[in-house]
Amino acid sequence: MRTRTRVAVIGGGHNCEHDVSLASAASVVTALDPALYDVVPLTIGRDGTWHDRGGRPIGLSGAAQVLRGCDVVFPVVHGPRGEDGALAALCELAGLPYVGSGIRPGALAMDKWATKLVAQAVGLATASGRLVTAATAAHLEWSHPVVVKPVAAGSSQGVTLVDRPAGLRPALDAAFALDDRVLVEDVVTGREIDVAVLRRADGSLLVPPALEIVVDGLFDYDAKYGGHADFRIPAAIDEADAKALEDAAVTAYEALGCAGLARIDFFLTDAGPVLNEVNTVPGMTEHSQAPRMFAAAGLSYPDLLDELVRAAHR
Repeated sequence: MRTRTRVAVIGGGHNCEHDVSLASAASVVTALDPALYDVVPLTIGRDGTWHDRGGRPIGLSGAAQVLRGCDVVFPVVHGPRGEDGALAALCELAGLPYVGSGIRPGALAMDKWATKLVAQAVGLATASGRLVTAATAAHLEWSHPVVVKPVAAGSSQGVTLVDRPAGLRPALDAAFALDDRVLVEDVVTGREIDVAVLRRADGSLLVPPALEIVVDGLFDYDAKYGGHADFRIPAAIDEADAKALEDAAVTAYEALGCAGLARIDFFLTDAGPVLNEVNTVPGMTEHSQAPRMFAAAGLSYPDLLDELVRAAHR
């Protein structure tokens, strides 16, 4: 008989993905098997204040007291000050085992420019693009359709498809409202395919069937969370494309040093996979993309969570 493990589940966050993270954390709290886990929810408010399971503000010092009484931390904070390695750093400093990737892979994957450089170094194709700051943006001129996105905001917020000159400045303004660095990338023509990679408790990797996103236009925040996208699992791809996507996903996962679960997003083009981004804390409701991919592989949502907790850093 396994003894019950005390798991702190952290949701919310001081960033633009607060609501999405709340949904993920609530789903994790509900689905962790009560016969195996004593779950302790903690929430980070929009202003950065920590709250206990009753919603009472307890501050970071109070949260630290709670965390010290737990066996494992399960961070489900998407975006800045969470997914970017911040919570992994807190756990490392406190000597607490935690679910998911460590400080370095969290920070690298959250930074789309750094991810692009790592991907290119290991032979993965990425969209052509340039890094823009407030100083260099003034000299940027539109010459062809591009996608403008914050470098490290997450969740597709501030992402704009610019298909005419007049749209460039507003797109840059929207991206700079969320980050001080912006990516301006060429539009990639291809099917949008997600691949999930899980490092299990025994150290082996599991890659479930890929998922295709079918959406009219850009897969932005509204499409992602407004129910306008059609997720098709398994993606209707041939064996060669499936193998190329799996190999590319594992290469990105290992090059970044990921742990636990990561969702790697690609464009599947005539020339093969083009890496879009890597998510080290992807959406984690039962109906989110990654859990649905694992369900298609026969790994249920509660079993996926159990695998993640058992594989936590120790």
